[in-house]
This record gives sequence, C-alpha cells and structure tokens, in this order.
Amino acid sequence: MSEQPLNPTPAAAPDDAPDTAPTGSTPAGPTPAGPTAADVVAADGASDEAAALRAASFERARRLRQEPRFPGGPAADPAGSHHERRIRSFQPRRSRVTTGQQDALERLWPKWGLDIDGQRVLDLTDLFDGLPVVLEIGFGMGEATAQMAADDPGTGILAVDVHTPGQGNLLGLADKAGSTNVRVANGDAVILLREMLAPESLDGLRVYFPDPWPKARHHKRRLIQPEFLDLVAPVLKPGAIVHCATDWEPYAEQMLEVLTAHPRFENTAADGGYAPRPAFRPLTRFEGQGLDKGHVVHDLLFARV
Repeated sequence: MSEQPLNPTPAAAPDDAPDTAPTGSTPAGPTPAGPTAADVVAADGASDEAAALRAASFERARRLRQEPRFPGGPAADPAGSHHERRIRSFQPRRSRVTTGQQDALERLWPKWGLDIDGQRVLDLTDLFDGLPVVLEIGFGMGEATAQMAADDPGTGILAVDVHTPGQGNLLGLADKAGSTNVRVANGDAVILLREMLAPESLDGLRVYFPDPWPKARHHKRRLIQPEFLDLVAPVLKPGAIVHCATDWEPYAEQMLEVLTAHPRFENTAADGGYAPRPAFRPLTRFEGQGLDKGHVVHDLLFARV
C-alpha cells in the first residue's frame, strides 16, 4: 500500500467544472468576483502615483543633502558623484550649529574654507602665503588645532573634517586669536590626498584621536592602513613627520605595526616603539576625559624616507 502524504494537494478542478458547489454540499460562502478591467487600471494608476511620489521625495532628500547649510559655506557633498563609492573611515555628522559657529562660517568660509571636490590641484604655496604646510585630518571642535596655529604662526595648517559645527568653531577660534595660518577643508581626506595635492607638497601629517572603530567587523574602516599610507607618502616631503595619537590601545598597536612595516616611513623613536607626547601637541579636553577613565595615550612619530 502506498503511503499517503500528510497534506495531500487537492486535485485541480476540470475546466468545465461548475462555478457553484455541487448539489447536497454546503457552500463555504459566496464565490468572490475576479478583478475587472477597471479595477486593474485603477490599481496600476495608484501604483504609478505612489512610485512617482516616492521618487519625488527621494529627489528632494538628495538635493537637500547636496545643498550647503549656509550660503557660501561648506558644501554638503563636495565631491558629489565624481568619485567612486567605497568604505569610509568617517561618519558625517550634521548636528546643531550655534549662532557663533554660523556667523564664523558665513564670514570666514569664503576666505579660509575650501571644499574637497577632487577637481583641482591645490597650490599650497599660494594658499598659505609661502608657509610650510602640515595636513591635519579630523580636528573635532578645533580647540587643539587653533592652539597649535597660534603657538606656531610660521606653519600653515590645512585642517580637514566633515563636522559642520567643528568647522565653524575652528574658524571662529582662529579669527579670535588673530591666526591667519589655518585653512579648513570640508570633505573626504582620501580624495584630497589622491586628487588635490601635488607630490612632496606637505611638511607633515597629523592624525589625532581618529575613530578607533572598536568592533572587529569595522576595523577595515580605520584610517591608518597600508593603502592610506601609500597615498600619504608621495605628497610628503622627505623627512616630513607623520604624527598619530590615540587612546585606544588596540588601534595604537595597529598603527605601530602598519607604520613600521611601510617602506616609506621610519620610526623616530630610538627603541622602535611609541614616542613621548611632543610639547606642541596640546592636551585636549577629549584626551583629558580619556586619561580620567584610565586610558593610556600613545603618540607615534614616523619620518617619511
């Protein structure tokens, strides 16, 4: 005897089967009528209208993302679609801008700000009136950058970040201190290094307290990687210093390993390890909070060979 399936499939009704139930059976209910041609047309029209509304909403959101928050200020997406999409080492933040920061952006961005659009090579000699130039990637709210600029007016600082309130804050601090050796760049530092800087045009690079991306699956987003150093080396002058600092121990170990392994960089620390904090790097509020929590801050200083 053949085994029956647990849930047998009912046999299909023949093509000439009646639309009503056979005599003697109890119908389960009225047979629903199929959609008419008018129903199909109406449904298609509603679907098309909803799709059009969604497309219009998407386009409005896209335009808003690309429009600057302040007339003449930093662009929302300076590189636009000119460059490929890839894993970013940063998270753009559009938090609240204070009145003072807005004023600084509106007054000073046309003079001291620039967008990283990837469409030109910067003339740093002209931009900084002949000063040697150090690139700083990620300056937060700009307090440390403003202090270093004031303490060393003979060095130009090209400071890169994507945080609008920080950009305004740094411009305001530099203006208040009378510092004219700061330029604020808005956008992706990788595009700046790859597309907008001439060979051997920089006298140094500073990367202070970059996002550590602590989760293992996010380590690929960390900035200090061999590929990043491949971009950095050609735009640095021989002897230029790459100065990194972090309070995240595993990231410090990765930085040391990656920089040590790269053939274009040499550790300035005699023992091949971490360096003491140089006097020119201010103790920031963020760093102080980390120290209060028991974090150990590591500085790394490598020279381009």
